[in-house]
Amino acid sequence: MDTFFSLFDPNANDNNPLRNDFSLNDKSALPPEPQVGNVEYKLKIVNPTKQRFEHLVTQLKWRLREGNGEAIYEIGVEDSGILTGLSKRDMTASLQALKQMALKLGATTSLLREKILDNNRSVAEVLVRKIPDDQNNIEIRVAVLGNADAGKSTLLGVLTQGSLDNGRGRARLNMFRHLHEIQSGRTSSISHEILGFNSQGQPINYSSSELITAEEICDSSTKLVTFMDLAGHKKYLRTTIQGLSGYSPHHAMLVISSTAGAVGMAHEHLAIAIALNVPFFIVITKIDLVDPKHTAQNLESFLKQVGSRRVPLVISSVDDVITAGANQLCENVVPIFCVSSVTGEGLELLTKFLYVLPPGCSTKEKERLEQESPEFHIDEHFRAGVVEQVLGGLLVRGALTEGTLMKIGPMKDGSFNDVTVKSIHRNRVPCRVVRAGQSAAICLNEYIPQLRNGLVLMGREENPRGCMYFQANLSVLFHSTAINPGFQTTVHIGNIRQTAVVIAIFANKCIHTNERDSVLFKFMNHPEYVTVGQRLLLRDGTGKGIGEITQVFPL
Repeated sequence: MDTFFSLFDPNANDNNPLRNDFSLNDKSALPPEPQVGNVEYKLKIVNPTKQRFEHLVTQLKWRLREGNGEAIYEIGVEDSGILTGLSKRDMTASLQALKQMALKLGATTSLLREKILDNNRSVAEVLVRKIPDDQNNIEIRVAVLGNADAGKSTLLGVLTQGSLDNGRGRARLNMFRHLHEIQSGRTSSISHEILGFNSQGQPINYSSSELITAEEICDSSTKLVTFMDLAGHKKYLRTTIQGLSGYSPHHAMLVISSTAGAVGMAHEHLAIAIALNVPFFIVITKIDLVDPKHTAQNLESFLKQVGSRRVPLVISSVDDVITAGANQLCENVVPIFCVSSVTGEGLELLTKFLYVLPPGCSTKEKERLEQESPEFHIDEHFRAGVVEQVLGGLLVRGALTEGTLMKIGPMKDGSFNDVTVKSIHRNRVPCRVVRAGQSAAICLNEYIPQLRNGLVLMGREENPRGCMYFQANLSVLFHSTAINPGFQTTVHIGNIRQTAVVIAIFANKCIHTNERDSVLFKFMNHPEYVTVGQRLLLRDGTGKGIGEITQVFPL
């Protein structure tokens, strides 16, 4: 799938940086078929015997499992990667056979692209999608980043509402949650919006039919993109970091205005996304006002400045979209889209890219997480009417159902209290179960007086304990002087945000910029629930550091 058609497209740009990823210089060949993953090469599938058909179905089932419900089939390609191509008759028969294989598994097929080779034979790329049996659709989470006034909320309003902006911010009004956001035009909180796709890649949003609800969008979609609109102003940077670290998005969309360029918080947001290992792509907005060429050219040096080692790829065609979707995770490719929320230019390519974006972790990993005891991270809480207590957050492992007995904590003394899950909502729709990797709103059957963001819900069979001390391998990205014992800073660990003090540095007396060491921290205010392996983000003014927790000392 990597740079699939740029290898034999006569109009492909010779300066395409992705071509260097291939060991074969022959432009009529792809790399050999990968043994693992969700990409499968097939020369042809014409009139298979019953035994052969069953073998092909089993193979497709394995590829779907590797791709978390999505598989890519390259038809007309040999296992060695040679693009042989098929006649029109054989191609039609092969596509029909693949469709029958998919139907056998309850999956659907969607032709992404088809090209004619020099020998008048054709090759095709087909997306096969099967919604897991325990889900309504395949979901990916996309965090939306960017400087204030870059057009993030307006772009989301256009994508999810299905109507263009009037040039004065009409599309963004549906994205705001508070009156002061509407008055200032700036997002200060984390809002969630959805965009669905059917099996053929057609978008399903609030313009699909009159009075369509979020529940109907979820029910009608085979793939659901959940956007997290994060604040762009420096004043709300803590909220933005909390959204990136707490909700564990699969991808990040960095929005840059062509009128201002990559300035302000865009650098900060990009550095945070890279520190948290979140794959990202870039959208240049307001191209109806200013030609985006200059901004696009500056982005290459912009990406190098943060040491990301990414390969920028400006998207100008559907072929670029498919190439970028295939390479973003494995080849560090950064797709760059140029769009206008007023004229609609470039929105079709962006929508297509969202359709082909790969899901998160593999099915094997997801199934392993679902078998564990439930653990729900809380990053929002409120009371609604007569409802006792509502918690918003992410279920990082296990499965949670209505009526489940849970423990919540740690409280200020490090203890956990017993609670019961009364009801669950996902995407504003009631549901009976939420599974690992899904965000949800959970209603409890009682009021919790010491409730705060950063707490966790754990299974009753667990024996969780809060901690004040923890150890982490810390890498200092930047500090004006050095980090010494006694240094106080704000640490972000998942949905936790609290001041911590450096108690000890083990190998050296201090840590300077670009140095790494093992550090013992202590929370300043109250205990938190942290686990070995969690990523840590450190912020203190202009000082930044990232690390991984290696040891926890429970109370």
